[in-house]
Amino acid sequence: MVLVNTDYISGKELQMLGLVKGSTIQSKNIGRDISQGFKTLVGGELKAYTKMMNEARELATKRMVAEAERLGADAIVNIRYASSAVMQGAAEVIAYGTAVKIVG
Repeated sequence: MVLVNTDYISGKELQMLGLVKGSTIQSKNIGRDISQGFKTLVGGELKAYTKMMNEARELATKRMVAEAERLGADAIVNIRYASSAVMQGAAEVIAYGTAVKIVG
């Protein structure tokens, strides 16, 4: 599966199959949430949250790819990611793009 954030694949003719997306909502356990809260007092990277968001993007991407495969796609173009806080310590990540078949 080819994944790109452009609306084309250089030198290829594409047949659009439709919008595909994948999403997840992730949270950290309360112990980690408290320790990360203390980190905000002194500054610096919140590594547990960085890891959580990376895992969420990876899972959302896998789900988007699975949806594209069900459509018979060879690639997904114009991929975008969005995130939003659902509640304190939990975030939704969505990956979306256009599933395409490479025809030439």
